[in-house]
Amino acid sequence: MRIVLVGPPGAGKGTQAAYLAQNLSIPHISTGDLFRANISQGTDLGRKAKSYMDAGELVPDEVTIGMAKDRMERPDAAGGFLLDGFPRNVSQAEALDAMLKSEGMTLDAVLDLEVPEDEVVKRIAGRRICRNDSSHVFHVTYSPPAQEGVCDVCGGELYQRDDDSEETVRKRLEVYHTQTEPIIDYYRGQGLVVTISALGKVTEVTERAMTALKGQTGDAA
Repeated sequence: MRIVLVGPPGAGKGTQAAYLAQNLSIPHISTGDLFRANISQGTDLGRKAKSYMDAGELVPDEVTIGMAKDRMERPDAAGGFLLDGFPRNVSQAEALDAMLKSEGMTLDAVLDLEVPEDEVVKRIAGRRICRNDSSHVFHVTYSPPAQEGVCDVCGGELYQRDDDSEETVRKRLEVYHTQTEPIIDYYRGQGLVVTISALGKVTEVTERAMTALKGQTGDAA
């Protein structure tokens, strides 16, 4: 199966992508992972991306598309893949369609994770990270520490990252609505979009997603 996963920040795309890829036995291809891998390995595309990032500029579509193309051409992706973070805009979606068409392939589904905007803000703005170990993550509502502001694991100070503030989250949502959300309409015109609620337990959302994908393609187990 060839799937694109979309949804606003805070929808749980990374978590669901990992579970879905495992259930479907296809690789999870994350834009963030691609960037980190290419930069750390010093590939031509990685060096190009880093030069833009170091200058505080957006990485051009052609660089992102090149990284995605290289990854999708690896043997483990021959039987399908789940794309997370790509395509990010309609231009990238068109490029992906052209890439697949040149290989005689098409997408099977575009899974849209739907979350109310206020819930997105609540999810992200409520996160608190331990200053001693960033893997210790709490949430003021969903998983609060025993003592406010103190890490249960090591006793370190808990803090809110700058990019988790409500103001920053709402700006990220604006970017999503402007740049990424239009690809949903683009793919809806191709009859590929299945929209599910991303509210509830992780396992519930995964089951919901698998059912929706099976209904779209008839192939999901």
